[in-house]
Amino acid sequence: MTVPFDPHPAFADYAHPDRLVSASWLSARLGIDGLKVVESDADALLYDIGHIPGAVRIDWRRDLNDPVTRDFIDGEQFAALMNDKGIAKDDTVVIYGDQSNWWAAFTFWVFTMFGHEDVRLLNGGRDAWMAEERDTSFVVPDYPPTNYPVPVRDDSTHRIFCTDLLDNIGRGTIVDVRLPEEYTGESNPDDSYGAVATMRGGHIPTAVSVPWRRTVHPNGRFKSREDLDKLYAQAGADPTKPTVVYCRLGERSALTWFVLTYLLGWPAVRNYDGSWAEWGNMVRMPVTRGSEPGDMPGSAAT
Repeated sequence: MTVPFDPHPAFADYAHPDRLVSASWLSARLGIDGLKVVESDADALLYDIGHIPGAVRIDWRRDLNDPVTRDFIDGEQFAALMNDKGIAKDDTVVIYGDQSNWWAAFTFWVFTMFGHEDVRLLNGGRDAWMAEERDTSFVVPDYPPTNYPVPVRDDSTHRIFCTDLLDNIGRGTIVDVRLPEEYTGESNPDDSYGAVATMRGGHIPTAVSVPWRRTVHPNGRFKSREDLDKLYAQAGADPTKPTVVYCRLGERSALTWFVLTYLLGWPAVRNYDGSWAEWGNMVRMPVTRGSEPGDMPGSAAT
């Protein structure tokens, strides 16, 4: 059952305004048939100190990842997760979280790869809900199983692996969404954002720097279509070319993937979730340091 879209005027200029909801829209519809709410946070403890009434928690580490293969769960595991959370295949799923929706966008991205058709993001995430002093709950809902069908995960459309990215350097647009000092290699924070240690700092050759935080206002809500278009145009990112986004673990870049795909309507955007945690630790992988995007592999300082 598809829930009607949020007609909020602030969303009207986005390419796919149906992928966003406001706190006011969600608050008025909590508990209706066909609507499920999911919280996905960087800080897993936040859910326990108060969450949107009726929301279930999906933990990106525990629920979405295979601990052995460093990959996502498979279709059977995803179906089991949906059954456990009471989410049906035709439900409208609204996802929100902390840190301006980093991990919420990551969870959204995973839902998309598993083919869930109607998944949306709460504009501004958890902070927007709390700032408006809306109702919260400590109750963990227990929904009945839904017999969710086993999906086939599609990694080809929205995801890219390091070998494919290496082969395609110089043929499209690569966007580094990390902090500027991470991009230049001046800082290589091993413990920021829950990251793992990397051996080298810098960025992937030819990548342009468009930090994720420039896509949102201080309150976590997305900037206007006009501002976002200008942001990427000034960085030299070409929407007509295949685009790859990356950060350190794939969560900040998932937010940028959402911006480019659904707010700006770029047709071919893939998230490199291996990101710098993988690239910065691989032997002989080309790395550029400094403020310039750099050229082809072989010309980069390593």
